[in-house]
Amino acid sequence: MAAAPLCAQARQKVIIDQDAAGPGGTDMQAILALVNSPQTDVLGITIVTGDAWRDEEVQHTLRLLEIIGRTEIPVVPGAAFPLVNTKADVARWEAKYGKVIYQGAWNYGTPVHEAFVIPPMVEGAPKIKASTEDAAHFLIRMVHRYPHQVTIYEGGPFTNLAIAIAIDPDFASLAKELIVMGGSIAPATDDPEFKDTPRREFNFWIDPEAARRAFHAPWPRVVVTTVDISIKTHMTKELIAEIAAGKSASAKYVAKYAQEGYLWDELAAAAWLDPSIITKTEKMYMDVSVDHGATYGDTLVWAEGQQPGLGEDLVEVQDDLDLSKFYKLFVSLMTADRPSPRRAPARSGHGDSPEPLPETDSSALR
Repeated sequence: MAAAPLCAQARQKVIIDQDAAGPGGTDMQAILALVNSPQTDVLGITIVTGDAWRDEEVQHTLRLLEIIGRTEIPVVPGAAFPLVNTKADVARWEAKYGKVIYQGAWNYGTPVHEAFVIPPMVEGAPKIKASTEDAAHFLIRMVHRYPHQVTIYEGGPFTNLAIAIAIDPDFASLAKELIVMGGSIAPATDDPEFKDTPRREFNFWIDPEAARRAFHAPWPRVVVTTVDISIKTHMTKELIAEIAAGKSASAKYVAKYAQEGYLWDELAAAAWLDPSIITKTEKMYMDVSVDHGATYGDTLVWAEGQQPGLGEDLVEVQDDLDLSKFYKLFVSLMTADRPSPRRAPARSGHGDSPEPLPETDSSALR
C-alpha cells in the first residue's frame, strides 16, 4: 500500500487486453481510463471474445479511438473462441447443473448473433483498420522489445494471454506485471448472478483453461480486482450527469452510451493508475477449476501455506477501496481532453515511425 501513484513516476507502458463490448459500458470506459491518463504509454489494445464477439469488439474499439482522436494506438485482433469451452458445452453443462445467467457473447447483446456478424453500429462504423498482426504475437513482440517494462492489463477472458504463453514460455516473465479484473471469492451481495454461485465470474468462467494457464505462468507480479470489491462501485445517474458536464469527446461518448451498473474494469484500471485507491489487500494463491463437473470455471483460492503447490500463482487480491477517491479519478479520466500526441507503437511490418493523429471525430455524439 506504500506504492506511489503513477502520477509520481515515469510514463508506464501498458497493453490493454480487453473484451471490448460497446459502445460505452465497462469495457470501453476502462479503455478510456487507461488511454486518457497522461501517465500511460498505451502500446496497443488486444481484443478477445468475451462480453461480445471479437470482430464486433474490434470495430467498437476502432470507432472509440477515432472519436477521441487516438488512432495511433493499434487495435490487434486476438482469439475468437475460448481454448476448450463452447456455447454447446455450456448448454450441456446447464442441463446437469443449472442455468448460467450471464454468458457474454453467447446470450447477451443487441442482438445476440453468431461469431463473425457485425450488427449496425449506433456510434457509426470506423474508417480506420485493425492491425494485421494477431494479439498473441503482438504481446510477445512488445515484452521482448521492452523487457520488464510492460504492464499487461487484463480486462477480459485470458485466451490471448494463454496463447502467448503457449507460444513463448518467456512471455509472462518478461512482462512487468499482470493487472486482472476477474475472479469471485465471497461477494457480499443479493445480486442473483453471484448470490447462489459466489465463485463464478465471467472472465474466468468462459475460458477456464486459459485462466488456469495464466495463473500458472511466472509473472513477476499479479494484482486481481475481484467481484467482491467491484460490486462496491456503481455507475449511478448522478455520476453519469457529472461526466456529461464535461466538454471533451470522451465525456460526450460516455454520457451518451453509459449504463448504470458496477464499474468492473474501470476499478482495476484506476487502481493501477493510483494504488492509494485500494485501502486493503490480501495475498493468496489463486487458480481456476478446470474440472468439467459442477465447479467448472470457479475461482479457487488458498491462504499462504495452504495451497496445493502445483504451480498456482501468489497474487495480490484487492479487498476494499476509498470510493470517493475512486469516483473522483474516474470522472477526471472520463472527461479528460485528448492527451498530446506521443510516439506511436511499432506496428508489425511498419517500423517505428509515428502516424499523424487525425482531428477528433465526435460527430456521432452530437
